[in-house]
Amino acid sequence: MSSIERKILWKRKIEGKCNLQLFRDIVNRKYGLALRNYPELYQWSIDNYDLFWEQVFHFGGIKCSKLYDEVVDKSVKMIHVPEWFRGCRLNFAENLLKFRDNKTALICTGEAKRPHRVTYAELYKKTAVLAEAFKRAGVQKGDCIAGYLPNDELAVEAMLAASSIGAIWSSTSPDFGVTGVVGRFSQVNPKILFAVDAVMYNGKRHDQLEKLKKIVNALPNCNYVVVQPNLSEKVDLSEIPRSCLLSDFLSGCDVDNLTFEQLPFNHPMYLMFSSGTTGPPKCMVHSAGGTLIQHLKELVLQSDLSRDDVLFYYTTTGWMMWNWLVSGLAAGSSIVLYDGSPFLPTVTNLWDLTDQCKISIFGTSPKWLQACEEKAMCPRSTHDLTSLRAVLSTGAPLAPHQYDYVYNNIKLDLQLSSITGGTDIISCFAGSIAEMPVYRGQLQYRNLGMAVFAYDHNGKELYDSDGELVCTKPFPSMPIYFGNDPDGAKYRKAYFDKYDGVWSHGDFVTLDSVTGGLVMNGRSDGTLNPGGVRFGSAEIYNVMDSFPTIADSLCVGQKIKDDERVVLFLKMAEGKKLTEELIKEVKLSIRSRLSARHVPSVIMEIADIPYTINGKKVEVAIKKIVSGEKVGASGALRNPEALDLYRDIPQLKV
Repeated sequence: MSSIERKILWKRKIEGKCNLQLFRDIVNRKYGLALRNYPELYQWSIDNYDLFWEQVFHFGGIKCSKLYDEVVDKSVKMIHVPEWFRGCRLNFAENLLKFRDNKTALICTGEAKRPHRVTYAELYKKTAVLAEAFKRAGVQKGDCIAGYLPNDELAVEAMLAASSIGAIWSSTSPDFGVTGVVGRFSQVNPKILFAVDAVMYNGKRHDQLEKLKKIVNALPNCNYVVVQPNLSEKVDLSEIPRSCLLSDFLSGCDVDNLTFEQLPFNHPMYLMFSSGTTGPPKCMVHSAGGTLIQHLKELVLQSDLSRDDVLFYYTTTGWMMWNWLVSGLAAGSSIVLYDGSPFLPTVTNLWDLTDQCKISIFGTSPKWLQACEEKAMCPRSTHDLTSLRAVLSTGAPLAPHQYDYVYNNIKLDLQLSSITGGTDIISCFAGSIAEMPVYRGQLQYRNLGMAVFAYDHNGKELYDSDGELVCTKPFPSMPIYFGNDPDGAKYRKAYFDKYDGVWSHGDFVTLDSVTGGLVMNGRSDGTLNPGGVRFGSAEIYNVMDSFPTIADSLCVGQKIKDDERVVLFLKMAEGKKLTEELIKEVKLSIRSRLSARHVPSVIMEIADIPYTINGKKVEVAIKKIVSGEKVGASGALRNPEALDLYRDIPQLKV
């Protein structure tokens, strides 16, 4: 880490105070402090986390019918999941619908759709109608409503309507197969399931009804299957049990007012699932208040979101960034819902959309930015981008050379924020800080209220070298519990087994002692450990990205007796082959840019690299396969057939 060039690529130039600075002024006045900058505010926020979250509650304008009796009992250890804002009564949907004017709330579009706008007043009305239909269908507080839906208007309205009456929302995207959907929704027994007839992706129609029939047959407790025609005027539902069209479900529910059920701060709001690439997906239950306050902190405080902004994240309803995006409504912003391929009808589609919708905060992934680079896009030359002030990236580590691409080809005056967190916390541990500089290859800083550190295997803090990402103090968006985990054993095993009483997230990270920034080095459960030397796969991927003849790569450890060796799989660019000469070049580059310890023992060509539906490389499953463990098919994979390529490879027999 110490050898990395600490090069500043961006600093905030806007005159006037951002929300972070206004918040710091309030804290200084209230507590008689003289906090001068973000690092000092951060330290105060983790030293006094009860006071910090109390101030976020008020600064974020959280609407409640009864104020809290206590922010948090600090004597309760993190492992026991403290109760936050005890006594408070609120409603999640009410906080996302507190604006009811004619400003645009939703901009709904996609590869097969022209942008359609929904105002805050219209969104309130449509949510009220849907909530009335839920009540008529017998939905009660605590019931689950599920969406097998594209990222469009209905998903947002159904979620808000469910929340308004105290029901719980769970969603997954149409690109999930039957196994992936059933593996999730069978755990939560939805009373109502929303779906569409078909979706468009990459110029091809994908019919959903055959999959939907199999899913519904596996969900016997689902009372209603509500289908919205998406690509067809007429939809035949004769083979779908307990189904009806959305128009029929809403018939006779013409109401104007929406009643918001007032619920405890920690009332269940979202049922989220882990990737499930090596076993059944974990069901994580997130609270309404915890999700709301954490998202307000990240959006309003750290990303400086306001009513003047247009927020976009390229996501699906099966990824937690959808939940994060929708919370932008609580700030009164306009949010863009996009469904389909990002490269159709033109390869510059999302940049076209940025200009057309005046997007100010643009969210994406390293994989999409890599695709832009490979397609030689230079948006700063072809697009206006005047509205764009920030690009956020998550889903995988953002390589240093990708920072160069963004600033050289997209926009110079731009806050590029790599962010990290996960479904487990439905938010982020570190990332976007409006008033902090951007350093090449680094996340800007740790997020307020998140006591994040890097630990070695003995639980000692590390700086400037790789360690396990941990969080040492509780925060409101911890899952309140897991599904099918009555004694909490699965919960404790997931986060607290590695270090006693300290949240271990499963990421490998380096904290820079000089800048305060972070470098993400991949998943710690996929950490490479040859001869006792630990390093992250992201370091190898950064080197591989410099080879134009290599299309993709996957680096895993293979268990060999009491040790492991590093195996590097390379997917070659079209028309290219892995030669002995190229293998020598790869080894030399890794040795010179990293160290001799980083050089893989085996480098071999592979036809495909497995990815989750959300675009993350599948390392742990492949590590298990090449180490001789059995790994079954997973509904969470975009290309599940790729797993078979890694079974019984002669070169890896030991």
